[in-house]
Amino acid sequence: MATISAGLVKDLREKTGAGMMDCKNALSETNGDIEQAVDWLRKKGLAKAAKKSGRVAAEGLVGLAVDNNLGVVVEVNSETDFVARNDDFQALVKGVLAVALDHAPQVDAETVLGAHYPDGGTVSEAIANAIATIGENMTLRRTQGLSVAEGAIGHYVHGSIADGLGRIGVIVGLESAGDKARLAALGRQLAMHVAAASPVALDPAGVDPATVARERAVLAEKNAGKPANVLEKIVESGLKTFYKEVCLLDQAYVHDPAKTVAQAIKEAEKTVGAPIAVTGFVRYALGEGVEKPAEEA
Repeated sequence: MATISAGLVKDLREKTGAGMMDCKNALSETNGDIEQAVDWLRKKGLAKAAKKSGRVAAEGLVGLAVDNNLGVVVEVNSETDFVARNDDFQALVKGVLAVALDHAPQVDAETVLGAHYPDGGTVSEAIANAIATIGENMTLRRTQGLSVAEGAIGHYVHGSIADGLGRIGVIVGLESAGDKARLAALGRQLAMHVAAASPVALDPAGVDPATVARERAVLAEKNAGKPANVLEKIVESGLKTFYKEVCLLDQAYVHDPAKTVAQAIKEAEKTVGAPIAVTGFVRYALGEGVEKPAEEA
């Protein structure tokens, strides 16, 4: 019998979209011949998913789950929004969420795909089975978690179609020793703000340096010709305005635009009864950044 290497199994999985154990069995049955193994899987109906793997999946669901001081968000994509209302697809996303929560807060899509799925096999195999059953390409695009030592994880789902499932999912970490119920209520309000205002970072220190450099260059180009000392002041002023637009703590609070988010949090400390620190947030919008074919864009 031919030795079935991990690389050979990987190649067959990429060709067919079949599960790891199915690929191992196929290669064993065909003495390591990858083309015969493809045919073997096709005859068994296990390579059906591969026919759909090239299609763009930009619809689907964003899901979130929170367990005490731990939260996680996932995005599972499908080809059409119709599938998002399919009970089997929703069950799949909830299963993926359960796995992601088990591995949070330090979790990524690759880890989840290789992890054990509640109904057996791996998450990757569960997705391949769902593709074969439902008939659309599906992918686990991304996942991220948050935790706090003491406090609450604020959360909100926009465009909800089931508990914890919708088109935008947000979790916000609040570190505080204050009143848990009031902290949770504030967390939900902040998560709603993040969903609406779409900040890119918590504060200026968290903004990608490349983004800052690009903004600085644009401001300098717009004001070219001015004396160097004047130009520098204009650029710095422009960056402050930019940070107010993209940094959560500096943004105008959507629930009371006369205040910044930081000011609203400071005021909330009086009712919560303790200092509050926002430790981070995750915002996933369905299909965000996925390039669609021209006819679909």
